[in-house]
Amino acid sequence: MKDDLQPDMMAPDPDPLETAEWRDAFLALLQREGAPRARQMLDQLAQLARGQRVGWQPELATPYINTIGVDQQPVFPGDLAMEERLASMVRWNALAMVVRANQAYGELGGHIASYASAADLFEVGFNHFFRARSAEDAGVDASLGDLVFFQPHSAPGVYARAFLEGRFSAEDLTYYRQELTAPAASTGQGARGLCSYPHPYLMPDFWQFPTGSMGIGPISSIYHARFMRYLTHRQLLDCSARKVWGVFGDGEMDEPESMCALTLAAREGLDNLVWVVNCNLQRLDGPVRGNGRIIDELEKLFAGAGWNVIKLVWGSDWDGLFARDVTGALVKAFANTVDGQMQTFAAKDGRFNRDTFFGQNEELARLAQGMTDEQIDRLKRGGHDLVKIHAAYAAAAQHKGQPTVILAHTKKGFGMGSAGQGKMTTHSQKTFDEADLIAFRNRFNLPLTDEQVKSLAFYRPPASSPEMQYLQAQRQRLGGYLPQRYTGCDKVPVPGIETYAQFALKANGKVMSTTMAAVRLLGNLLKDKALSPRIVPIVADEARTFGMASLFKQIGIYSSVGQRYAPEDIGSVLSYREALDGQIMEEGISEAGALASWTAAATSYSVHGLAMLPFYIYYSMFGFQRVGDQIWAAADQRARGFLLGATSGRTTLGGEGLQHQDGSSHLMAATIPNCKAYDPAFAGELAVIIDHGMREMMVEQKDVFYYVTLMNENYAQPDLPAGAAPDVIRGCYKFASYSRLPDGGQGSKTSKHVALLGSGAILTEVIQAAALLAQQGVDAEVFSVTSWSELARDGAASQDAFIGRQVAHSQGPIIAATDYVRAVPESVRAYLPPGRRYVTLGTDGFGRSDTRAALRGFFGVDAASIVRAALLSLD
Repeated sequence: MKDDLQPDMMAPDPDPLETAEWRDAFLALLQREGAPRARQMLDQLAQLARGQRVGWQPELATPYINTIGVDQQPVFPGDLAMEERLASMVRWNALAMVVRANQAYGELGGHIASYASAADLFEVGFNHFFRARSAEDAGVDASLGDLVFFQPHSAPGVYARAFLEGRFSAEDLTYYRQELTAPAASTGQGARGLCSYPHPYLMPDFWQFPTGSMGIGPISSIYHARFMRYLTHRQLLDCSARKVWGVFGDGEMDEPESMCALTLAAREGLDNLVWVVNCNLQRLDGPVRGNGRIIDELEKLFAGAGWNVIKLVWGSDWDGLFARDVTGALVKAFANTVDGQMQTFAAKDGRFNRDTFFGQNEELARLAQGMTDEQIDRLKRGGHDLVKIHAAYAAAAQHKGQPTVILAHTKKGFGMGSAGQGKMTTHSQKTFDEADLIAFRNRFNLPLTDEQVKSLAFYRPPASSPEMQYLQAQRQRLGGYLPQRYTGCDKVPVPGIETYAQFALKANGKVMSTTMAAVRLLGNLLKDKALSPRIVPIVADEARTFGMASLFKQIGIYSSVGQRYAPEDIGSVLSYREALDGQIMEEGISEAGALASWTAAATSYSVHGLAMLPFYIYYSMFGFQRVGDQIWAAADQRARGFLLGATSGRTTLGGEGLQHQDGSSHLMAATIPNCKAYDPAFAGELAVIIDHGMREMMVEQKDVFYYVTLMNENYAQPDLPAGAAPDVIRGCYKFASYSRLPDGGQGSKTSKHVALLGSGAILTEVIQAAALLAQQGVDAEVFSVTSWSELARDGAASQDAFIGRQVAHSQGPIIAATDYVRAVPESVRAYLPPGRRYVTLGTDGFGRSDTRAALRGFFGVDAASIVRAALLSLD
């Protein structure tokens, strides 16, 4: 079968003698002058070929063999037999935990096969490479300790290792995926429930990074590695000795988030980043690339993106076969074997593989002579060989100038035998019969009796045993246990609001947009000596759109190489300035990248023991709707920071239309428990919200983040009413009363009355409507709603809802108008005074391109529509 990946190599050779002469000449050069000279010669020939337009370039996919040869392997530094025994124990406990849970409660789920394939990849990391914060480094000045992103379906194995380490009890393991029924959930004592996947929100002392949503872990790991460089270059924290390790699945690489930042990692030279892609060749339902080879595909992708690629394909048992294979028969056979067939080899026994693989031709058959069927069956893939894995990890850890990816070939369900190894259904395998359990025991030489196996007894040797002594010593040498999450960090003082926000609190009718107010607030905060170094402004290539260009010179744009050019606008006061110690993270047109960058900064208090305060400003429509999954993961990681949804609202962004006009972000923000969402109409409200948020996150150190919407519409900004600040934070305050009486007093008892609620940009329309109603003999009280979601949460948690008390002193029907879908103001209906009619106006449907006035008339949220709704509600 022709290899489509290397067509020129398979073409007939018109002059084999000449080819042999060229080959011999190159090998002689390599032997005499060494690899550097050989690479130089190849570069010269490639350049010559390009100059002659030959139409050739080097093939990015290398042969299907290990990148690191036997002669390049370092000596394995551990006790190989001991580590194999420990790995087998972890395998058993992980399997027992899942099977026990599903025998008792078949609905709980859980995964065995993924960890079975990745167990050795994890164990080599745990025993030799994954460094933790040591006890003395666990505080706020921690500059040691690696970041490790764990493949989510392998969580049972991480729990099982923590059990061996003594961090979990056997009873804890019995409450896998039972967080509510575990004793600790109700009494605060006893066994704790173990969550399904890595979730810091649910296990805040254990998991560091949420990876359960495929693709979020990979992009997050890249931006965490880059943020560590940012902290180092800004001389805030020395992260130069630390690594970011990520263990991900080959099927996961199809997620856009997994791939979208590969070139950034290479461009930034993130040699502090190592990915281990567990290539077990299977997705959830079947092969990743049944008709191709995912390892070859990923090698091309990563190499083309500028990564250092290490292929970890075959175990040590294959070394002798390769050494005897003088004709290259193995490499040729692998080149012609697609992953779907490789999966079949994994699922079958030694006899099948002898007949089907080694039986393809005489050369292969000769290689297998002298091997028993059992020996053929035990031929390991590289990701199951501790020695080979260590060699790959060591090379990755030492590599300089590039991020590294290790493509580790494994078998999904490794060791599960007929119960699941390599089978299409293995991802969902959660039960074992007694024969399968005993076979697993025998396969991994576990010291368990038949009765212990059948009862799925957890196994942990005594603390004084050689195995436990070894395991603990290896972890202590590497600084302690992983994963482990810390929360200790210094409080960061926040300046008094009057020092940076007086222009907003006492606006005195000055015309500006809330976006401009936000940028001015940020600029003033960046002048505070204590807080300024901790602020991380983040934009996705829209700084000029949001009026932030003045910050370019003030604090600079972060660049790992500084600025190697003279910008076109160098003479301008708003000129573009990149710097090694720049503060702004300008992420280009990548909302996913910007949000990942924000998450890295927003969780720095935990990951690095250094509290940072990120402000990510972006088109609000491209936030929760575009990267809502990443925001949810940031919430899981207990992020602290500000998301500023600019040009917000469906009618504020005139002229843009359907995909730019946001009418739903506040609805989505309300679903995240630790997100506080605000829609301020005025600069004074905004200042109070920003100030309160900073104090909650930097001083009180609460695990919350703020979503604040901003508008680009310019209008007169009033002073914030005296004493309104607490009500602004709670979500609603009385803005003003409008009466038909000339002196502004209250009308008679026979007057008609309405209460008008508005938020954000539509509050100005509500105010106009109140004045128009007063002219028509209807008294109106206007309430500024700064947060619908905070009002709704308060109402759900209280018997005396705050919004109900706020409007209780008003009279008549209540009309609410926003620039968002009606479901947003509808969220408080249940908490209003009984017997009061409640009418909501919103912007349901798709946006349109037109003027603000036309859009508000179309959606029925302009002053005229509000007046009409009020009058109709009075009838």
